[in-house]
Amino acid sequence: MLLKPDCAHFQGDRPCFANKQFGKTCNDCEYYKKIGENILIIKFDAIGDVLRTTSILPAVKRNYPESRITWLTKSNATDIFIGNKFVDEVLAVENNFTLPKLLSQNFDLILHPDSNPVSSAYAKIISAKEKRGFTLDDKGKVQVCNEEAIEWFEMGAFDQLKKINQKTYQQIIHSLLKLNYSKDEIILSLTGEEKQFAERFYDENSLYRFKFIVGLNTGGSRRWKYKKWRIDGFKEVINELSNYPEIGILLFGGEIETELVSELKSFSDRVIDTGTKNSLREFFALMDLVDILVTGDTLALHVATALKKNVICLFGPTSSAEIEDYGRIIKITPDMDCLVCYKQDCDFVPNCMDKITSDMILEKINSLIKF
Repeated sequence: MLLKPDCAHFQGDRPCFANKQFGKTCNDCEYYKKIGENILIIKFDAIGDVLRTTSILPAVKRNYPESRITWLTKSNATDIFIGNKFVDEVLAVENNFTLPKLLSQNFDLILHPDSNPVSSAYAKIISAKEKRGFTLDDKGKVQVCNEEAIEWFEMGAFDQLKKINQKTYQQIIHSLLKLNYSKDEIILSLTGEEKQFAERFYDENSLYRFKFIVGLNTGGSRRWKYKKWRIDGFKEVINELSNYPEIGILLFGGEIETELVSELKSFSDRVIDTGTKNSLREFFALMDLVDILVTGDTLALHVATALKKNVICLFGPTSSAEIEDYGRIIKITPDMDCLVCYKQDCDFVPNCMDKITSDMILEKINSLIKF
């Protein structure tokens, strides 16, 4: 047989790159790469969580260097993997062809670090020689595949355990997936076109006039409204930073922050709005312009971390201990006993995020750039 379907580059219905670019056939191809273990990683929610879960990829490749890795996620997270050299194929759960494609295979290993019942159903029905993390039992209830997943399973069920936990998310998921943790970074690569997009924004807004650029991320999430900081606090930080002409201020936010960003923009002519309707990849590219990002515990935190930026992160209802700081993240937490409550609503006045002062943030910015 002329063909070698066990090659990682074999496409099935079209020529591979070696044939297209160099005219190679399977008989004499030096690009032949036999597929090792066939591995499926399942992680659906949320975009920021999917992004930080990419930190497991170096450990997977260290254990299975010849493996072929497929990542199953939601369509809103697939763009995260553009330029990710660890992942061979990204499948969106919403696509009609995804499930039959997965059901036709017998994977060597499924890694599913999320106790979400929907994604656990996929871990249940897709065949694999070994499954790690979570699946469903015969009654449709989430259960662990291996004993290392019990700790995270219990933390998901009891807020009290999340509150006292001191391990980072990265430590926990490596452990439950039986991978050695070496503080590997979150994987995010910008394309040349995306870098050019950021450079155009840089030139159009004359950002070269600044020595430092501080990003203020106003976003939170629809689910966790208390991840957001108060608008008066942002105004106080902007007011103080405006005294230093060498510091540029970029505003970040999503569509749900449009009104808030507009108010901050009208408050001071020193702030530069990056826009609230950027695509996910444009958001990533613009985030690469900052030297320091001030943000809550949101997607922007994980993006800036992946881009190796200095980050000042404000914590209230969620766990600061779960965030791997990589030596670049400064954590600010108010002095309150009820932190890490994971509540979506709160009747405390002031609440945890209200108690974070602008002075606390300015002190940390000053420690990084000495203005």
